[in-house]
Amino acid sequence: MSSLHIPKFGTYKVQGSLSLLPAKLSSKSIPSATMDLNSPPVEMFFFPFVGGGHQIPMIDIARVFASHGAKATVITTPKHSLSFQTSIHRDQESGLPISIHALELSDNVDIADTDMSANAHTDTSMLHEPLQNLLLERKPDCIVHDVFHRWSADAIDSAGIPRITFNGNGCFAHCVRENMERYKPHEKVTSDLEPFIVPGLPDGIELTTSQLPFLGRPPNGGGLHKRMPGSDEKSFGVMVNSFYELETAYVDSFRNEIGKRAWLVGPVSLCNRNVEDKAERGQKTSVNEQTILSWLDSKELDSVLYVSFGSLARLAPEQILEIAHGLEASNHPFIWVIGKILKSTGQNGESKENLLPSGLEDRIKESRRGLIIRGWAPQLLILEHPAVGGFVTHCGWNSTLEGVSAGLPMVTWPITAEQFTNEKLITDVLKIGVKVGSMHWMSPRTESWVSVGRDRVEAAVKRLMGSGEEAAEMRRRAEKLGVKAKIAVEEGGSSCKNADALIQELKSRRQSRDFA
Repeated sequence: MSSLHIPKFGTYKVQGSLSLLPAKLSSKSIPSATMDLNSPPVEMFFFPFVGGGHQIPMIDIARVFASHGAKATVITTPKHSLSFQTSIHRDQESGLPISIHALELSDNVDIADTDMSANAHTDTSMLHEPLQNLLLERKPDCIVHDVFHRWSADAIDSAGIPRITFNGNGCFAHCVRENMERYKPHEKVTSDLEPFIVPGLPDGIELTTSQLPFLGRPPNGGGLHKRMPGSDEKSFGVMVNSFYELETAYVDSFRNEIGKRAWLVGPVSLCNRNVEDKAERGQKTSVNEQTILSWLDSKELDSVLYVSFGSLARLAPEQILEIAHGLEASNHPFIWVIGKILKSTGQNGESKENLLPSGLEDRIKESRRGLIIRGWAPQLLILEHPAVGGFVTHCGWNSTLEGVSAGLPMVTWPITAEQFTNEKLITDVLKIGVKVGSMHWMSPRTESWVSVGRDRVEAAVKRLMGSGEEAAEMRRRAEKLGVKAKIAVEEGGSSCKNADALIQELKSRRQSRDFA
């Protein structure tokens, strides 16, 4: 292959996709539908959570609305702004109405997790007073807030500002959860591994209690994680990073049967149009992006498997070993992002934190068959490269959408949160994935173990990356979804229209209030 890197959706990767290249390759252009010279632009605040899986898409959402003409302000802390201020500055230089407002905090007070590792239990309540003061001073037309700021609904409501909630999930996961709470099918099974169908859904979605955030079956457990207090009540609606064509039946169910107002404006990762935005999204990568792209350029079309478990997963060293053996035995080129590893101690007290099979790294370096990245990786750049043909994913919603946008089939390996639910969308509804066989939900705060052996890893990779008709059909379906994802965010697409509609509604609401 040529050493020139060209994004997948602009090449021969999807047949005929050149005719579907975005009309607005720059995210800086503003659709005419949102322009109104007779009134000031709608002012929208965006209040992301501090964990990477929630902060990154919220920043992208703010940039999307700025590209539609809204005056967008990202509310954060001085330290947390460092991870995205460069991309915001580039947008400002291009004329977009977007800015960062760092809340004033007392000396030496800030949220500890600035490496995007914060989980849902991270306390952000020290932001309550400065946020409320800002809302009372600025009075934006609305604020989009992450529900992991558990106190934020009350603070925003008391300031009288319309608020839109964001929790990082798609409509499918919302619907599964709602029907689990409504029908409680998990209470009727006799073991944690006995499958049950979630009633009331458009598809026959089968789960087990072992795959959900329960503490066993009743009477010892059976309680789903509670909703964030006050997050849905009194809200103006829900902001969803998804697109209508991906989960049509579940969007309709979420809006009509559950009765939630929802604006689907994704996949918002597609607002990152240039190499700099993609490479700098999140944290600094431990391997230079040009090194990664040059390695990929040397590989054949669709030949490389990308393996990543997201920013929060903490795998046991023994599980890392099983993955390594499985990848090597599959005999497919791979990029493997090794994130957080649980520290464990052997009988002699030696650290096994970075344990890999003897000689593995030397062998893959010598053969150039693999590339191991420790820490953060430029995931968007990797996924969209024409050489990448499959994605081993933990089924986090961001990674799921990014894989879909790149037109990639996936090996699904859910671990925590709503990932087992997302797996069902990928494999059972969209039919673009192969289950590796993970069956047990694990909290990020609990000890991990070997949940999937090397034989299952090897078998799933070969099934996904093979030359058989099943793999070819998954690839065709994934590529079609990738094209639909890109169309959704362009002018005239479903997500583009949703963003415009929300802006117009906020503008009409403000005008009605002014004339009242």
